[in-house]
Amino acid sequence: MAVTLKDVAQQAGVSVATASRAFQRPEMVGADSLARVREAADTLGYAPNRTARALITGRSGVYGVIVPDLENPFFPAVLKGAQARAHQLGAQLLITDAGESPEGELPLVRTLALQVDGIVLCSSRMDENSLEEASRLTPLSLVNRVSPRLPGVHADPEPGIPAALQHLRRLGHRRIGYAGGPALSRSDQARRTVIQRLCAEAELEWSEIGAFPPTADGGRDAAEALLQTATTAVLVYNDLMALALMERLRSYGVDVPGQISVVGWDDIPFSAMVTPGLATIRVPRYDMGVRAIDMLHGAAGAGGSSTVNAQVGAPAHIALPTQFVPRGSIARPDGADALV
Repeated sequence: MAVTLKDVAQQAGVSVATASRAFQRPEMVGADSLARVREAADTLGYAPNRTARALITGRSGVYGVIVPDLENPFFPAVLKGAQARAHQLGAQLLITDAGESPEGELPLVRTLALQVDGIVLCSSRMDENSLEEASRLTPLSLVNRVSPRLPGVHADPEPGIPAALQHLRRLGHRRIGYAGGPALSRSDQARRTVIQRLCAEAELEWSEIGAFPPTADGGRDAAEALLQTATTAVLVYNDLMALALMERLRSYGVDVPGQISVVGWDDIPFSAMVTPGLATIRVPRYDMGVRAIDMLHGAAGAGGSSTVNAQVGAPAHIALPTQFVPRGSIARPDGADALV
């Protein structure tokens, strides 16, 4: 015999209306009642009928997430944060991979829009016109991207980058390089701007090593380009690239950090497991996923608008602070005196 919502309500000791809200609008139910309803549902093996709920509420209870590359270790923590928050809200995630193709993102939005209540776009490289078109199909929130038209959450390059550059300067580094990511990446452009400004203020030589794919192969190519410069310390677009860059440098007999110091970005788990440990700039990736789902949930509750800051009529932009994490991949350059 099928388990009904009434059975769940009786097991949890709440009204049927409260049990219904626990699945449809969990944010409207007290924590104690919500926990009892979910425990009762798990015990009885009850699963809400999402099709029926969609007909009643106009919401599917599913959010989409589009990432450029599921193999990139930046995204699992973002997805875990998004999934945890979605489950707290009684929703599910539908995750898909754009294959590092900016042209592939909009077709994916078109496909998912009919199935979900909104979509989180991670590190989107769509142009603004394409983002505008996508936002007309379904509510959107952005991770690792800032758009004047859409809500999003991103990592603030400051204070992480200033702390890293200050540390390198104190060690005696005067020639700083930056091995960047894709040329279309907005976050990459923001970091370049910050690095260039701070190096000018601190009277450091700054060299742009180039723009590379955000992959291990991209890191190896960056190492080849780096060796053509006089750089003694390099900041790299992400940890995956930085780890591959270090491996390629070592294969040529270059001492890291004795000859070249390396700083990554993200603080993925592998960064602390290698020898030497990769100095990096920590990004609050889990929190980014949580905030992105909150933005979608708020937009869906407001009638489907992607703009969630109603007070000023502008999309909400949340900048989460980054943190410099010093490790063994940085050291005083040969022949340089450290600053006191």
